[in-house]
Amino acid sequence: METVEMNSVSLKRPHSEDDVTNADEIKRQKISEKSETGNDSGQSVETVTGQPDKSLLEDTKNEIIPNEESEEQEDEELEDSDEDGDPESFADMMKHGLTESDVGITKFVSSHKGFSGILKERYSDFVVHEIGKDGRVSHLDDFSVPVDDEVNFEDPSEETFAVLSDEDKQRLEELQLLKNKETSVAIEVIEDTKEKRTVIHQAVKSLFPGLETKTEDRDGKKYIIAYHAAGKKALANPRKHSWPKSRGSYCHFVLYKENKDTMDAINVLSKFLRVKPNIFSYMGTKDKRAITVQEIAVLRITAQRLAHLNKCLMNFKLGNFSYKNHPLKLGELQGNHFTVVLRNITGTDDQIEQAMHSLREIGFINYYGMQRFGTTAVPTYQIGRAILQNNWNEVMDLILKPRPGAEKGYLVKCREEWAKTKDPAAALKKLPVKRCVEGQLLRGLLKYGMKNIISAFGIIPRNNRLMYIHSYQSYVWNNMVSKRIEEYGLRAVPGDLTLKGATAVHIEEGDVDNYTIHDVVMPLPGFDVIYPKHKIGEAYKEMLVADNLDIHNMRHKIRDYSLSGAYRKIIIRPQNVNWEVVAYDDPRIPLFTTDLDKLEGKPLPVLPPDGKFRALKMEFSLPPSTYATMAIREVLKMDTSIKNQTQLNTTWLR
Repeated sequence: METVEMNSVSLKRPHSEDDVTNADEIKRQKISEKSETGNDSGQSVETVTGQPDKSLLEDTKNEIIPNEESEEQEDEELEDSDEDGDPESFADMMKHGLTESDVGITKFVSSHKGFSGILKERYSDFVVHEIGKDGRVSHLDDFSVPVDDEVNFEDPSEETFAVLSDEDKQRLEELQLLKNKETSVAIEVIEDTKEKRTVIHQAVKSLFPGLETKTEDRDGKKYIIAYHAAGKKALANPRKHSWPKSRGSYCHFVLYKENKDTMDAINVLSKFLRVKPNIFSYMGTKDKRAITVQEIAVLRITAQRLAHLNKCLMNFKLGNFSYKNHPLKLGELQGNHFTVVLRNITGTDDQIEQAMHSLREIGFINYYGMQRFGTTAVPTYQIGRAILQNNWNEVMDLILKPRPGAEKGYLVKCREEWAKTKDPAAALKKLPVKRCVEGQLLRGLLKYGMKNIISAFGIIPRNNRLMYIHSYQSYVWNNMVSKRIEEYGLRAVPGDLTLKGATAVHIEEGDVDNYTIHDVVMPLPGFDVIYPKHKIGEAYKEMLVADNLDIHNMRHKIRDYSLSGAYRKIIIRPQNVNWEVVAYDDPRIPLFTTDLDKLEGKPLPVLPPDGKFRALKMEFSLPPSTYATMAIREVLKMDTSIKNQTQLNTTWLR
């Protein structure tokens, strides 16, 4: 999967950055050396908490429309933890959460002494730029709109977007999508001029492709009549109308976003453009708590319409427009480039040099990061294990039962009702949000009955269901890699696996000197993989036997849950590693400029050479499906779990 996942390390009270006084910030900085920082991950990005930068961001939850199922969201946590309120009570709740050792993350490869620092003192301290399959790093550096070769085609002017009322737009959308029995919609022209009528004609045709318009007189008043040009045939491919033949069918653009994951961003764009989300394509998802820059493609939406959104939306910016004849495909990228600031570091210059040299020369263990396993007292891998065991009552119980820890209040009430009554309808009434996994499962139980849990579970979108079993695979892989490194260290040994093209082969005794630890891969359990020929191969079998699973029979009677397996490198060596230690006084000032800062001509603040605090600015590139959190963990040698970070940060909040 290709997302950028991030867990915020500095878990603080949910104030906006501007609400925090200088004195409070300085106090936090002084105490924070007691706090060991957690990290934000590599190809999937989620953050536990963090202060939104007021610069670009206003929360637009009311703008979000339901997500369509997306192939690459398996790392996304099913629940957002409810972090509002007193941080100490949140820390108490998080005592029930997971630590790294709970999911097999126990080893380091470097020998330097660890030190502390604060990751995501500001979420803008974590920036991700996508790297395309051609090796080009995506940047937002141009807002201009490309000019068409065909002069006969004109994009609508800006006033087009404001000329229709919300009621008109609702009626037109229903007409466009054939949602009612009306064959036309009449829009009265209030201030009748030819120019006004022309703008309304343009607005309808550009905002609702597939509709045609004409002007009619009715009772002495002018009306614009909208109707289907060719019935359902026009609806099948509405964007083909008025699209120049010389123009590529897909508008590619760079999406710069702050504090929004990719699917949320696409849902917002879809709502404002009044199109379905599935006409957008992308190479990988980037999750919420970061500044991220990536390429998106959309079918037959003009660059001008997209550029107009820059004036409407504050969460993100669109630019670098071009027209091409192809969409983007998931996974067609080389990886992501990260720019990270660790604030208030306590390490000496020598410690930092040793840590960063080790990261560049040796790398880090390619563990699956904490966000792979959820944030509550019921880890996602436990549900995955129950699915593989075909224990559907256990699956239902794990998802719906009451649990200690941080959760939204309505979920707590829903679980309590379920425990008390085992009545799906009664429990569902406690949920204002029905799209959560609990709500989907309860709706399934209501529809199919308590004796058909398999069908009820199937109501949950496929990728969320698969996330559970992929979490179990990741849990096994993490544990086995820790055992492998403990048993054999950082060298290739006979019986290890390496890849020849896409095929895994065992390293033989006579060839072992031709390989290094960077060549070694280990399998995610499945029916189509082979296992190491040394002790770790047996350890895989023993772990699965302990979980009542047969490593030789990973096919499930439900095809979706059959695991073919895969191979994953055990050590990743980041590319383009650079770092710098800087001094600063004000915890709220940015320590580097973003793409948007550069476009807006914002200068980088002048930093005092003898500032009170020190920060480590680091850059590195990672391939897909690796976690930046784990790279930063190797530098700091700190537990990145929310449980650990919350408890540590509560100490310095006191």
